Amino acid sequence: MTPKIVRIYSENATFQLIEALRRNREKRQKQHEFLVEGVRQINLALQHDWAIKAWLYSPERKLSDWASHLLAHSVANIHYEVAEPLLAKLSGKEESSELLALVAMPEDKLERIPIRANLLVLLFDRPASPGNLGTIIRSADALGADGLVITGHAADLYDPETISASVGTLFTLPVVRVASPRELDPWFAQIRQTIGAFEIVGSSAKADHDITAHDWTRPTLLVIGNETVGMSAYYRELCDVIVNIPIGGAATSLNVACAASILLYEIQRQRRT
Repeated sequence: MTPKIVRIYSENATFQLIEALRRNREKRQKQHEFLVEGVRQINLALQHDWAIKAWLYSPERKLSDWASHLLAHSVANIHYEVAEPLLAKLSGKEESSELLALVAMPEDKLERIPIRANLLVLLFDRPASPGNLGTIIRSADALGADGLVITGHAADLYDPETISASVGTLFTLPVVRVASPRELDPWFAQIRQTIGAFEIVGSSAKADHDITAHDWTRPTLLVIGNETVGMSAYYRELCDVIVNIPIGGAATSLNVACAASILLYEIQRQRRT
């Protein structure tokens, strides 16, 4: 299929729509598309079969072999040829990227998360920071989680800061958004039908159960709470056990992304032995 070439040499309606996808959450949700830049991020999106809707590049710039190859073998419907100053406005980098991708959002279906015998899924309750969200996606991917579920009103999964903090692992780890934790009940029933019993384990600085004393070898759904207020009362009631990370020093708690990484490491440490 030969892509349609659309030339953008002014801040016309098409440019304004694309620029809104970079900065405006509501526009991204309405279009079900978001902008991606960076060699690693784009390569991971392609390797994991995310749908590229369009490419954006400047005909004024000599493209690398990598970018030229992607454009030559493109399955995107549209190639936007963008004036260099306008491409710079769309980029989130000091030196603008040579190639940007307009990528389709996958559906938020829990079926995207594989149900395995040694299941490990994170449930992130109302994350507030895109940076923390992206960092937790990165840690979950690195430390063997099967997926991440975001519940409640939360930071935008497709915010450029989230994507950047995830260093592209957003495209490798199934991440699903759910409006309310109550909507998880049918999925919990499906997990029980597929692999049997599992544990829902929460984390809190106020808990008394040490993470190293807990047996993490069973199938586990690990709940991470909001950065400011922690887990909701609903999740506290839902959890089979709530654990804490023992810390010293003057701090009374850890950054949520640091805490999640420590918890994930302990889970993998126990499961390797």
